[in-house]
Amino acid sequence: MKTLKCFIWSILIFLSANINAQDMDKSPKVDDMHSQKWQFLVEKAQLSPSDIAKVQSVFMQYEKNMWCQHQQNRDFFKKTFKKDNNVKPNYAELNDRYVEMEVKQSQMRKSYHFQLRRLLAPETLFRYYGAEREFKRKLLENMQDHRDPKDRKDRR
Repeated sequence: MKTLKCFIWSILIFLSANINAQDMDKSPKVDDMHSQKWQFLVEKAQLSPSDIAKVQSVFMQYEKNMWCQHQQNRDFFKKTFKKDNNVKPNYAELNDRYVEMEVKQSQMRKSYHFQLRRLLAPETLFRYYGAEREFKRKLLENMQDHRDPKDRKDRR
């Protein structure tokens, strides 16, 4: 279950990066996405004003760290495949890098959890994690709704 959560988290970060990478001026859009996510979490997890004051900086730092990690990996993979097309990439290195990325993100998530656990009551933290999952689900649904109509499959 933990691996599945990490995998979903990684996919969401990757997908959100692809959306934001389409524009040259990425930073404001990324910051906007973090702000929207924060507002969603505050509302859905029903954070109190004191919870908000304690958690917001931890949340923003975590989001920025995850985004930075994602960008580094994205740049690495992009650079690897932009090299000479006649040279086959070192797939062993790519696989190792992918797993290292997953492990690092899991470690960051665990650290984030321990920070939140000290700041929030268990029930509040449970609602907070539920709100995170709901935000991811809505993000994916929104991305699916904005796909090119010719690429969409009839979901009825």
